[in-house]
Amino acid sequence: MFSVIATQFALAQRSVRIGYVDMDYILENVNEYQVANELLQKKVAKWKKEIEEQQLSIEQMKEDLDTERILLTKELIEEREVEIKALEEEVLDYQQDRFGPQGDLVRQRSQLVQPIQDQVFNAVQELAASRKYDFIFDRSADVVMLFAEKRFDVSEQVLRMIDINRKTDAREGKPSVLEAFEEIDPELKARQDAYEEKKSERDSLIEARRAAKLKEIEDRKKAYEERRKKMLEEREAKRKAKEKENGEEGSEENSEQSSEYN
Repeated sequence: MFSVIATQFALAQRSVRIGYVDMDYILENVNEYQVANELLQKKVAKWKKEIEEQQLSIEQMKEDLDTERILLTKELIEEREVEIKALEEEVLDYQQDRFGPQGDLVRQRSQLVQPIQDQVFNAVQELAASRKYDFIFDRSADVVMLFAEKRFDVSEQVLRMIDINRKTDAREGKPSVLEAFEEIDPELKARQDAYEEKKSERDSLIEARRAAKLKEIEDRKKAYEERRKKMLEEREAKRKAKEKENGEEGSEENSEQSSEYN
């Protein structure tokens, strides 16, 4: 209790120094962050494209099934429907892996922002110690700031200190924010490799099944054409036989009539 009173008294004896930083402004002005963020956006675009391609593939499979349904057995139809449902569930799982609450996008974004936040924290600590600041707030955080005088904004000073510290780290051989971000995330790489392997196996399986089903359809068509041809040949043979039979009967009648006339 005495220490709190003593602190309040000490603060009352001099003006309180307060400052704030704008984290959004700092991120916009750290070139390495902007480059790394562009890399992340390219990854996001690639993930979205993969999902879109899989969804289009599933829609095509549904259309093919509707077109071929009349030519397929009940068992083949059920097999195709199970395959389509499995692919739909796989796409949903992939969406969660990439864009879910614990997905790659959230983790990668955290990996991108965290080093900058650490640099800002260290710079703020140095600034507060050297300039005797009592409080330095983050304007973009959850602290409610209804008004903030621009002269209390120390963002530019923090940026200069970050630049100085970055040059020092470069001389000491420490990785930059961009280099750290570009390092392969083992979990992300393992997940991507597993996805690519699974996708390759699935594509091969789908292609094999498609080829087998197309062959079955062609065999059915061929068998149908052969039956139709045979049926037409039999019908033509019966017609000719009937004509021949009628012709012979006509000849016999003419012969009988000729005999009676004579």
